[in-house]
Amino acid sequence: MILLDYKDSRPIYEQVVEKLQELMILGVLEEDSQMPSVRSLAMELSINPNTIQRAYGELERRGYLYTVKGRGSFVGSIRRLKEAKREELEQKLVILAREAVGLGMNSEAFTEMAGRAFAEHEKKGGTDV
Repeated sequence: MILLDYKDSRPIYEQVVEKLQELMILGVLEEDSQMPSVRSLAMELSINPNTIQRAYGELERRGYLYTVKGRGSFVGSIRRLKEAKREELEQKLVILAREAVGLGMNSEAFTEMAGRAFAEHEKKGGTDV
């Protein structure tokens, strides 16, 4: 379900947040479904429960999880998550377009390059987010 990279310079809780977001976008974790308990997920990943609590807190702060007192955490708005990811993607495209212009590329060449990259990703299965 979640694989952590201990060589990654990012904190573990940030990796957990990212992986849970991916699972939400892919539909593995459906909207309004109950999340694993902090303790059970911590045991599954062999990490401190405080790390999972921090990840859940961050996801709740962003609006991707909500807590029901006495029942646990649940998946929030996946639509909001997808909108945020699209905005992030658009910001990355602006940066790439700026670089392309700096290299003297025109719009057609940039679009063609993006199209090839997209097609290559789709050909490979295109499931990772």
